[in-house]
Amino acid sequence: MLTEFIHFPVGQNLFSTLGSYLDLTNVFGLSSERYNLGQPFIAFQFTSPGEEIFKLGSFRLKWYGVLIATAVLIGVNLSMRLAKSRNIDPEAIADLAIWLVLGAIPAARLYYVAFEWQNYSQHPEQIIKIWEGGIAIHGAIIGGSIAAMIFAKLKQISFWQLADIVAPSLALGQAIGRWGNFFNSEAFGRPTDLPWKLYIPKDRRPFEYLNFDYFHPTFLYESLWNLLVFTVLMWLFIDDTRYHRLRTGSIFLVYSIAYSVGRFGVEGLRTDSLMFGSLRMAQVISLVGIALGSIGLLWLYIRRRSLPDVV
Repeated sequence: MLTEFIHFPVGQNLFSTLGSYLDLTNVFGLSSERYNLGQPFIAFQFTSPGEEIFKLGSFRLKWYGVLIATAVLIGVNLSMRLAKSRNIDPEAIADLAIWLVLGAIPAARLYYVAFEWQNYSQHPEQIIKIWEGGIAIHGAIIGGSIAAMIFAKLKQISFWQLADIVAPSLALGQAIGRWGNFFNSEAFGRPTDLPWKLYIPKDRRPFEYLNFDYFHPTFLYESLWNLLVFTVLMWLFIDDTRYHRLRTGSIFLVYSIAYSVGRFGVEGLRTDSLMFGSLRMAQVISLVGIALGSIGLLWLYIRRRSLPDVV
């Protein structure tokens, strides 16, 4: 259920026409709330309709898997179009996509399992059940980068040129994929009473927050941030295609910095962070991403030297 309540004060006559309250239930609305129109508000309440789209016998089609598959298909299509504008064979990107999937998805799962080993060691049969959720984007980026380097070496194509082409699709894919967390009622933030909030069923809440109903919709925060990053990267890519102002690798380095800034902030709100001692690993990796991206840009534009490459 996704319930949306929006009110903009536009005049008392309209209030009189609508009455003393507004009761709206939108899209998945199974329940409603009432708000006094005497005070202006903008409020959004999100509640997952469930993780399954449908079930047929033992077969279950889940939103998480569908969204990941959708993100991959859209990303591959977009990257192939961007490659063509850079005079790179789009078929090379289609081949690269297979390498990225084979490198990124297992690495994303292994990264997650490694930091949740205390739980998975008790239930090792759960390790392969990736369709139930539990992957880490930083693991996917590491695994995908290694796979892309090997691919670039074999095909004798600049790794950084490939990285620039793939970066916008990566940001867009993350924006889409975060909605899988919404349907799974996972990766949410701390309790909140803000007008925008996410309802979490009691069986999905951390023990210390069992008496709280509403939480920060961190999936939404990160999804919107990634859409903004995607927009910036596409603008840079299109501008560079026309005017050739950027050095090879710049777009991916901007992605590394921009995504990491947003992730660092959002991660501070989450209740389910992967931890290494007292450190939130996503924040540590984000700081590394910001540092490496910044050093890379300084290397390109201050030292005016090319980035180390595999070809």
